[in-house]
Amino acid sequence: MLLTRVITAVCLLIVILPILFFAPPAGLAGLVTVFAALAAWEWGRLVRLPGWWGPILYAVVVVMLTIAWHDIPFRGDVRPLFHGAVIAWVIAWALLAGGVRELHGTRRVVFTLLGLVMLPAFVHGAIELRTHGIAFLLSVALLVWAADVGAYFVGKAIGRRKLAPTISPGKSWEGAIGGAVLVAVIATVAGITHWFAPTWFSHEFDQRGAVAALALTILLVAASVGGDLFESLLKRQVGMKDSSRLLPGHGGVLDRIDALLPVFPLAALLIS
Repeated sequence: MLLTRVITAVCLLIVILPILFFAPPAGLAGLVTVFAALAAWEWGRLVRLPGWWGPILYAVVVVMLTIAWHDIPFRGDVRPLFHGAVIAWVIAWALLAGGVRELHGTRRVVFTLLGLVMLPAFVHGAIELRTHGIAFLLSVALLVWAADVGAYFVGKAIGRRKLAPTISPGKSWEGAIGGAVLVAVIATVAGITHWFAPTWFSHEFDQRGAVAALALTILLVAASVGGDLFESLLKRQVGMKDSSRLLPGHGGVLDRIDALLPVFPLAALLIS
């Protein structure tokens, strides 16, 4: 299992790193759109769209909506999409508060519609962050990864109080706080020293000051936790462990980008 995970990770890096560092921004836009399309196919399966064609059609619609924001209806201005994503994630938090329930009727429609906003917003969030530089985009991704790593190790060490026991029993409040503290330390160091600047941290520290920047950093950490929990809710309500088997040893694409889904558009909105 470990060997499979390593091989898959290496193959992904071979594809992603050259595009990230050497291709023009359009190359990254294409790559992220492909990820969103695959995640949309998985989303369609998780909301139980009919037949084999339902998830495929859902993926096509997500790609079309993503492309449409380049031209219509706001002539390339994606801020309304980011605002829509914020509303969608507020709804997602309300669904999380309700816990795991059967997926049918209005609930199924809501989950289906949320993906049509969240996934295009994720793509355009990544594109917007990339326009400020590779380090800018990577700093936001680092925030999510550091929060996850910190939560894992602190949760393993001292985690007692479950964060969402019916949705993701492995997560604890202690872990979430530990992840937030780790990210706050990274943000402070990056924001004050301007290492690898411009980064999202250096931008926020310069524009808003340390206190506001750290508050917004913690907000992004909370958003990343919400993204992770929301995808767990999607899977748990239909009894699935992974969103798919597209990435051997890792599950599906949605399993890998779940925490990034709310963070990229929110981080992009905060700097726009």
